[in-house]
Amino acid sequence: MPSLAPLRLTTREAPGKPGPGWVRLRPVLSGICGSDLAMAAGKVSPYLSPLVSMPFVPGHEVVAELIDDAGDGMPVGTRVVMDPVLPCRARGTGPCGPCAEGNENRCDHVNAGRISSGLQTGFCADTGGGWSERLVAHRTQLHRVPESLSSERAVLAEPLACAVRSVRRIDVPRGTSIVVVGAGTVGLLTTLALRELTPAGPITVIARHAGQRRRARALGATETIDPSAALRGLRRITGGSLVRPELGPGYLLGGADIVVECTGGEGLDTALRLVRAGGTVLLSGMPGKAVDLTPAWYRELNIVGSYASRGADDFGSAIDLASHDALAGFVDSVYPLSRWRDALSHALNAGRSGSVKIAFDPQNGDRPAHGEIASAADGTDHLDREGADK
Repeated sequence: MPSLAPLRLTTREAPGKPGPGWVRLRPVLSGICGSDLAMAAGKVSPYLSPLVSMPFVPGHEVVAELIDDAGDGMPVGTRVVMDPVLPCRARGTGPCGPCAEGNENRCDHVNAGRISSGLQTGFCADTGGGWSERLVAHRTQLHRVPESLSSERAVLAEPLACAVRSVRRIDVPRGTSIVVVGAGTVGLLTTLALRELTPAGPITVIARHAGQRRRARALGATETIDPSAALRGLRRITGGSLVRPELGPGYLLGGADIVVECTGGEGLDTALRLVRAGGTVLLSGMPGKAVDLTPAWYRELNIVGSYASRGADDFGSAIDLASHDALAGFVDSVYPLSRWRDALSHALNAGRSGSVKIAFDPQNGDRPAHGEIASAADGTDHLDREGADK
């Protein structure tokens, strides 16, 4: 199938500040996320199409330096990470119900206010994104990076904040058995958050590649299993029984208390087949595949979604977790924007190659004319893969 989302390197005017409280940023590092890869390959659900505006510059995992004074003790030159969610406070609208309750990641005004539609920075035409030399952000999106934290660690703060949000979406009683499906960036960071922030019992990570299995154990996994052995392995670990329908894959009667889906692909089907009756399936990866929901009905499962993060509290925990020793080497390849094809290809094959997080250094490379920015944005080159190795 041909890609539906063309991408190219181009030169554009730097975005202007949309209103009060907005500041200009100079990206230092910007990560490549699985959702970026799905977008570039045209694999994102049409459900999200009203919540973006074109043409947009991708990049929502951003470490940047302030070009303007942001107040709150963040002068020009301060190194910050950005919460990419664009809620009512950034848009200048009165608070919607979710924002008034502190759930800005659930904002109902993502297509209203003083900026174009955009569920996040990196999907909004007016803000720019991290895959460029300049972007703008509302000061409430910004969090100072401690001097002791390298930019290679700080660029993990946004995906870590998402992982923190995920584990805070569910109750994890002491000793709870947990399975994490997928060991890309989302799965590995969720494993760390589960181990460090909850009293979880055994954590089993389903990981396709040997390097992913090693990292999962370093981050707190009790055991790792290849996807081909998931049913048999979980039957042994949980004491459940394995049954096989006449058509389709088998599933467990019994299983784990909680299964966290972190692939954004076929992992949800796997999760539904591994969780015990009455258990919880947590969606941390962006769903991308149709799935048979019969287990949710027959086994009375709880299906819980987790999107982005819940602001300053989650980012504070994420910045603390970013200094964890086991995250050394997570960002092992950094590309200039001029090599965007190489960067995306590397990210698509990260699991197989032993990498985890690939990032851009937007300040490295040929500089455009003054007042303009080089950005990875709309155009004609394509990707035709389903996403990064999970």
